Amino acid sequence: MMNPAIKGLGETVLRVRDLESMKKFYANIIGLELIKEFPKVAFFKIADGFAGHTQVIGLFAEELPRAFVNDNISTIEPACSSLHHFALEISSEDYLTEKTRLENAGCEVITAEHSWCQWRSIYVKDPENNVVELVCYDVSVV
Repeated sequence: MMNPAIKGLGETVLRVRDLESMKKFYANIIGLELIKEFPKVAFFKIADGFAGHTQVIGLFAEELPRAFVNDNISTIEPACSSLHHFALEISSEDYLTEKTRLENAGCEVITAEHSWCQWRSIYVKDPENNVVELVCYDVSVV
């Protein structure tokens, strides 16, 4: 059952080991706007969200306190992360330009087509091996 109160994805937060290299990747490679920094935290704008809430990606230094005090994770272990990937929407008109731009930036680029939903995807890894997907709806994908 769909919850009608949910209007969109407001924020995704990644715990990071090297905040500076991750900030450079999301600003210079992915092309997101850095909108706010605090000590050991950086927020990047994805897009305008619902009712004035900006959609963001937050980068939090791994040593910051966790929301749940019973979390027993002492360090970030990419092989043990529950994060598979997250996706940022692009238009189908920007697909080839973005693929070329990411390849020219030195990223390993993997592509896929998902016929069940008519999506075309570009996958890259950030400096800490999180998979970032750029995805678009494309009527030509069948």
